[in-house]
Amino acid sequence: MNGGKPTDGGILYDETEADEDDDIEVVPSRPAIDIDWSEGIKDPGLKGAELIQEFVKRLPNSPGVYRMFNEAGDVLYVGKARNLKKRVTNYAQGRVHSNRIARMVRETTNMEFVTTRTEIEALLLEANLIKRLRPRFNVLLRDDKSFPYILVTGDTRAPALLKHRGARSRKGDYFGPFASAGAVGRTINSLQRAFLLRTCTDSVFESRTRPCLLYQIKRCSGPCTQEVSDADYAELVREAKDFLSGRSQAVKATIASAMSEASENLDFERAALYRDRLAALSHVQSHQGINPAGVDEADVFAIHHEGGISCIQVFFFRTGQNWGNRAYFPKADASLAPEEVLAAFLAQFYDDKPCPRQILLSGAIEEQELLSDALTEKSGYRVTILVPQRGEKRDLVDHAVANAREAHGRKLAETASQTRLLEGFQKTFGLERAPRRIEIYDNSHIMGTNAVGGMVVAGPEGFVKSQYRKFNIKSTDITPGDDFGMMREVMTRRFSRLLKEEGLPDRAQEIAEDAALPAWPDVILIDGGQGQMTQVNAILAELGLTDTVIAIGVAKGADREAGRERFFRQGADSFTLPPRDPVLYFIQRMRDEAHRFAIGSHRARRKKEMVKNPLDEIAGIGPSRKRALLHHFGTAKAVSRAAMSDLMAVDGISESVAKLVYDHFHEDGRR
Repeated sequence: MNGGKPTDGGILYDETEADEDDDIEVVPSRPAIDIDWSEGIKDPGLKGAELIQEFVKRLPNSPGVYRMFNEAGDVLYVGKARNLKKRVTNYAQGRVHSNRIARMVRETTNMEFVTTRTEIEALLLEANLIKRLRPRFNVLLRDDKSFPYILVTGDTRAPALLKHRGARSRKGDYFGPFASAGAVGRTINSLQRAFLLRTCTDSVFESRTRPCLLYQIKRCSGPCTQEVSDADYAELVREAKDFLSGRSQAVKATIASAMSEASENLDFERAALYRDRLAALSHVQSHQGINPAGVDEADVFAIHHEGGISCIQVFFFRTGQNWGNRAYFPKADASLAPEEVLAAFLAQFYDDKPCPRQILLSGAIEEQELLSDALTEKSGYRVTILVPQRGEKRDLVDHAVANAREAHGRKLAETASQTRLLEGFQKTFGLERAPRRIEIYDNSHIMGTNAVGGMVVAGPEGFVKSQYRKFNIKSTDITPGDDFGMMREVMTRRFSRLLKEEGLPDRAQEIAEDAALPAWPDVILIDGGQGQMTQVNAILAELGLTDTVIAIGVAKGADREAGRERFFRQGADSFTLPPRDPVLYFIQRMRDEAHRFAIGSHRARRKKEMVKNPLDEIAGIGPSRKRALLHHFGTAKAVSRAAMSDLMAVDGISESVAKLVYDHFHEDGRR
């Protein structure tokens, strides 16, 4: 990433162990810069190195960011430079190009540039643009979820203990980040026992007239019904904040002292309560693993590279406590050294995440000081990047390296196993090559209601959850419960959109680029027999995809017994596989995952319908007016029975809005 040679952006990395929550809000950082995109060269005859050479003549010797486009107008690559003229010149001269970069240069038909005041701003802008534009030759976070936090709210009479993800806009204290939602959930469960703070929503809290079950099982102190005074509850909140802020020993000492005092006063019931709280705190700390005394706030990164696969292990330490770890698996060109992969990873990692004051690495990276300065400018406080050589910090790095090595070994084993299964799949169904993208489809409904089609994706690295899709069945022509009609709608929508967005696949180009997960599937698996396959094959024929996508039906065997599935493919006789065939297990696992995903999507849609409020259907009634009506009348049913004069008595409801509401519930519109 220096100014003398082009950075090879051929890195694609994914993150594992990511939780499945969908409530994600990414807020990109935007450095203060002067945007000045250049006009492209309009000569259609120029392309590749010749085109880049023309741009070089007009470029300044200043920091900035450049974008490279292909003939279709898609962004191929985003890069930054300390000196735009020198950096872009290297592309035109063909110096030290890997095969991937050489291919990128050949495809370039236009470029655009932005100058920045400093190289730091260029680095921050580069990371931000890569996240938003997703260029094919850059680092791409395909499953980049924000990290969860624990939130102690500060905008209610009795603060709540909640899991939070996304923009930190609500008033309160945030603690984290945690590596996964599971780690947050386990910690909150223990903190409930230790500090008896409420975890209910504000609406539930305000509507309680008697304590809930959590109070009965000693998981909450009952502030909703004043079972605990506001002052005593505030003390519990203060202790919880102290514990989460790293002052755990002081909190434990205070509780231990209170337990001893209660015991001496023969108040054994109260002493038992303090004892249980101490046990809960010990449980929290015992599940955090390493809790370094000399590292208050740091992220630890370690990389292990072997067999063409890199694993980056990240540990999060906040307030002297270990809040978990997560493994990432970059895919990089063979020409990139591990430290180059780690440097590219770090620049992307902190684009939309809060940065600690200290970052510990397993090895030195290029432009380490520049990255430190960039994160300092972005965060507003000094961020240091260190490669510790001895002491407690080195022990933390060694521990991260060991975890990276273990995760890498597991990944290699999984990849090798998946490769063998895909090769077996190829032989079983007589395919020309092992499939790199398999899409599996299933439908879910109850008597035709809330029908949902589900699509899951499997590839060389297993299931790819970021590629999963659900299809809410919208057609009014489909008879409720018509599985054939549902599958026809799903197939039509899926492949019509794929044709529109991607065009017909170029299999030769996919092989040349070694695309691990192309946009087009090689094979689609349908959970169904000959009837379903007839519908699917008809759709593929209508769209001209019969020779592009191979469709295989998987019908359940006699008595719907697993292991006796029958397979259907156009132009071939149906067949079964031996009960212990590994390929059969592989197909069953893919089908079961599609079934799980479709059922989960159906349940979510059904739940949404069950809690749907009639006021949501009225045009012109937004959240504020809906809230005002419900606060005034109590329920939507009471709103439906209200007279016009009653509706107009509500704050914020004018005569015209009242008439809208009244007419919605009274077809004749009479008052």
